[in-house]
Parts: sequence; structure tokens; C-alpha cells
Amino acid sequence: MAVAAKNITPPDRVPLARALLSVSDKTGLTELAAALAKRGVELVSTGGTAKAIAAAGIAVRDVSELTGFPEIMDGRVKTLHPSVHGGLLAIRDDNEHAAALAEHGIGPIDLAVINLYPFEAVRDAGGSYAETVENIDIGGPAMLRAAAKNHAYVAAVTDPSDYDALLAELDANDGALGYRFRQEMAAKTFARVAAYDAAISGWFAAALEIAEPAYRGFGGKLATSMRYGENPHQKAGFYAGGPVRAGVATARQVQGKQLSYNNINDTDAAYELVAEFDRARGPAVAIIKHANPCGVAEGATLTEAYRKALLCDQTSAFGGIVALNQTLDAVTAAEIVKVFTEVIIAPDASEEALAIIGAKANLRLLLAGSLPDPRGPGTMVKSVAGGLLVQGRDNAVVDDLDLKVVTRRAPSDAEMADLRFAFRVAKHVKSNAIVYAKGGATVGIGAGQMSRVDSSRIAARKAQDAAEAAGLTETLAIGSVVASDAFFPFADGLLAAAEAGATAVIQPGGSMRDDEVIAAADEAGLAMVFTGVRHFRH
Repeated sequence: MAVAAKNITPPDRVPLARALLSVSDKTGLTELAAALAKRGVELVSTGGTAKAIAAAGIAVRDVSELTGFPEIMDGRVKTLHPSVHGGLLAIRDDNEHAAALAEHGIGPIDLAVINLYPFEAVRDAGGSYAETVENIDIGGPAMLRAAAKNHAYVAAVTDPSDYDALLAELDANDGALGYRFRQEMAAKTFARVAAYDAAISGWFAAALEIAEPAYRGFGGKLATSMRYGENPHQKAGFYAGGPVRAGVATARQVQGKQLSYNNINDTDAAYELVAEFDRARGPAVAIIKHANPCGVAEGATLTEAYRKALLCDQTSAFGGIVALNQTLDAVTAAEIVKVFTEVIIAPDASEEALAIIGAKANLRLLLAGSLPDPRGPGTMVKSVAGGLLVQGRDNAVVDDLDLKVVTRRAPSDAEMADLRFAFRVAKHVKSNAIVYAKGGATVGIGAGQMSRVDSSRIAARKAQDAAEAAGLTETLAIGSVVASDAFFPFADGLLAAAEAGATAVIQPGGSMRDDEVIAAADEAGLAMVFTGVRHFRH
């Protein structure tokens, strides 16, 4: 049953007389405490926070003086007490609440400055189960929720980045906190606690291998406010959250304009794709446009890999994203800047490369330090009307699959190497996906079509266009292999690949007409292998 509402008329300004400070992140703590004390605010604090304030020579009362009860159970219980929560939750204009405060000797608390145990940091550092559980804060969220609920009279501040705004608010209101400020801090506080709880519940689900928990929580911290989303009329922001994974969220932006919504989406797609090529395999480059690859290649050097990737679709590469699996060197940097490029992302860059990229002021350069693990676990989320679709990351890697030759002719060693290459790329192409590859490079890509045969024809046309752009008389698809992200439902898509010049095929298999498709491959002289794994990407 819902609780009846109290008739509250929030005061426009609440003078700040007493503040409770209890923080794990002590950034700016002593400066804030000194500024509050200078304004005559009584400071109450807990444990290490109180010690830090006292060590700075600032008068502070330990919360145990307020409660008349010591911290117990290794500090697990210290603020869960009526003297704290009564001071935070009391409705100041309610006679019964005021009488209860007076009867029990509870003083009002006007400000709660609290941040939480570093659960996310411990999780991301790979803490043990017991250590991670111990860093689940209980008292902090309870106090924050109490203060935020009672924002009619109390301000809750949980982010050290808001300390300056807090002090500015006090200066602007002669030592009082305005209602709008209290409302905004309450909203931010509930969002922070929700993100914190989401991180905890998500960790439990992963630790216990619960694939479909009854409830799911997702949260994150605003990393970047954006001018707009996919289109100018859509508002957008980039939120970082969840377990750390090398990529656009963790990368250091060395230079260039602010990343847009589309930049971030495309850069993530590019870096996840190039990560399929382990650094130990050698240099690899992926060029992305609208979240689809327009060229991917391996090479003896990064420069060679870039040139081979660019050859696949020079037109689409204009204004694209370039992802590298190795440290960006000067020669490769000089090649990349010849083509208008929005973003470059790499694990690192040499000083010479930085200087070359630096001459292009608007070119964004991101250095991620490492590559994401294509085999790593994770959660993918997509919003739909009324809910969320949640699934595990597609972490199947072709090198781990049991490839089955299903045609009379088996692929040659060179064909098999290209088949594996092509299937790596197809995993990152929007469905329906067809990828032609030759010599460790894509030569034609068909993406996102409603029928697989259309994707096959488009990829073949791309291979012809690439040849013409390079001044070649023969389509690049001649002598190539072809990868399909899902099975061929009919032989037509496969035959279109054969007509384009492909000699071998890699696909998941599993169609009702596999026998017909295999027979067509045999008749065309194609070698074909089944992976048993599909890579749909919508």
C-alpha cells in the first residue's frame, strides 16, 4: 500500500548549520571541510574521514558522539542509527517530527556529503569474491537515499566534482542551500546509488553465472555530454559503466575535436573488429564507416595493412574511422592523413606519429593502451519499446571453432588462411553479411541487406569498383574466398560468389537446404567449410 503524502511546502532556502561527511574518495575533502568550518558549519564525520579532517586541524565530531554508540563489526555498523537517519529524514515543519527530534535529542542534519565504498574499482581490479563483497557499501547508500528523499530540507552531495558548486551555492545564498540545488543533488544522488546497485547486481550475476537474472540493472557515469545524437534533433550523452574493457571508453584522446555520438559508435566497432587480430599475428588495420568495415587487412607492416585495407573501398573510407592493432608509426600516420579521416584509434603511437597527426588539428587520435579480448565475456544491451534486450557478447573466435570441410574439394592452405580471415571480419559486418577476401585483405564487403544474395552481389560489385579505382582490369574478387555470417538458405548467394570469382566458402551451415548448397558448391568446383557458429549482427 502506498504511503500517504505529507503536506510539505519546501523552504526556498535552508540555512546550513550541520553537515555529515563520510567519504571513501577523499579528493577535496579537507578543502571542503575547511570551507564549511569557516562558514560556521558543525561537522560530523565517521572513521577515516573524521581522522583526515582532524589531521588537517579542523574541528569535527565523530558520529559516535551523535549516536552514543561506537562503531562495531569492523565498521560495518556505524551510521545505521536513529540519531543519524532521524536527523536526515525529519520533516522540519511537521509538529510530530519536531517533537520526536526533541524527545530523543536528535539534531537535524542539513547536508550529507557521502560517497561510496569503491566497489567498482575493486571489481575492475579483479578482487576476490570476499573482498568484492566487503566493498559493498550499506550505510552510505542508506544515508544518501534518506538525505535525497528529504531534499525539501536536506542536500545530498555524492560527487567530489560538485564541491565547488556546493560552496558557490552557499556563497550565493548567504550560507543557505536553495531548493533547486537540493532537488538537482537529490536526482544525481538517486542515479548514483542506482548505478552502484546495478554494478553490484551485475557482478553477482556474472560471478554466479546467472544468465537471465529476474531483474537487471544498468548504470553508468556521464563521461561526455554531446551536442546531439545520431541526428541533430536527438539529444545524447556518453555514459561509462560496467567492467573495464579496453576501447573508446578507456582510451586517452590525444587530440582533435570532441567525439560525436556516431564517432564513438563507429570507433567502438572499429576497435572491436581489429582486436580479432592478435598483435602476435602481426599488424592489422580496420577502416570503418557507419559501424561497418569498408576495408580490413593484415600486412607485414602497418603501412602495408593500411594500404591493403584502403584498396577495398577507397570511396567509403573517406571520413571513416581507422583502427590499428599495433603502435601507430610515422610512416603509417603519413599514409592515413592523406585521406580525410575522422578518428584513429590504436594501442599507442610513436612520438613521430604524434607529430604528424598533430598537424591535423581536427583529426581525433585515441590511444587505448591495449586491445579488448575478443574471447572476453560481457553483456550487450539494446532498447526496444517497453524494455531491454540483453545478451552475452559474441565472443566466438574462428580459431577456436571446429571447421568441417563439406565439399569434395578441401581448401588449400592459402584458401583456409583467407577463410579464417574473412570469417573474422564477417563477425563484425551488419547482417546479412558477405565478405570477399584475398591475401589477408578484404576485397569486397556486402552489409546489411534484406537478402543474402543481394549482399553477395553488392560485395562482388564493390570488388569490381575497387579494381577500377585502382586502375586494374580484373575484379579483385577473382581468386578470393567468401565468408557468410549465416547459412545460405538457397544456392543463389553462393553461386553469385562463384560467378564473381570466389574459389572457397566459409559459412555456419544449418540450412534445411544445406545438401543443395553443398551440391552447388561441388558443381562449381568450390571448396566449402562449415563453422557451426553464426554471427548475426543487427
